[in-house]
Amino acid sequence: LRGPSGSGKTPLLNIVGGLESPSRGHVWVKGQNVVAMSEDKLARLRLSTMGFVFQNYNLLANFTALENVEAPMALAGQRGRKRRQAAEELLELVGLSDRADHYPTELSGGQQQRVAIARALANEPDILIGDEITGDLDSVTGFEVMDLVARLNHERGTTVVFVTHDPRMATYARRLIQIRDGQILSDL
Repeated sequence: LRGPSGSGKTPLLNIVGGLESPSRGHVWVKGQNVVAMSEDKLARLRLSTMGFVFQNYNLLANFTALENVEAPMALAGQRGRKRRQAAEELLELVGLSDRADHYPTELSGGQQQRVAIARALANEPDILIGDEITGDLDSVTGFEVMDLVARLNHERGTTVVFVTHDPRMATYARRLIQIRDGQILSDL
């Protein structure tokens, strides 16, 4: 999803992820109408099917990188050693196995973003939803993050829906939806 600030990208992304309700219409995920779901059922669907990467990372300040990645797995009921091993593998996937015991304030912006991506992948989601995941990063780190996201799509088959206003990052998309003033201008 691409468009200028204030165009409606984030609200649309939040509707796709079931974080906001549309004023009309339906959103179907895995054959289920997200709009008609109870909050509990919707939370379970998000936990098992979707991974979210927010622009401001939303890492838990009192948790290490490893504990941040483990958190969604704990919510899903995964226990002990298996959870720890899976979190360690995800941090290795994003190139941060050597920073597992560091807290968010001890990590650079790019490292925090990678932890957020690892956390989003913790429950092996079918859909990865990213809101301006490179917005606060320098160009080199931004391209590294997008390379990682593209690799996840290619190697794991994870559907990736992301918002950007940066035309360079939009080149990673197989499908580009242009938005302005809450309206879809094009869908290529």
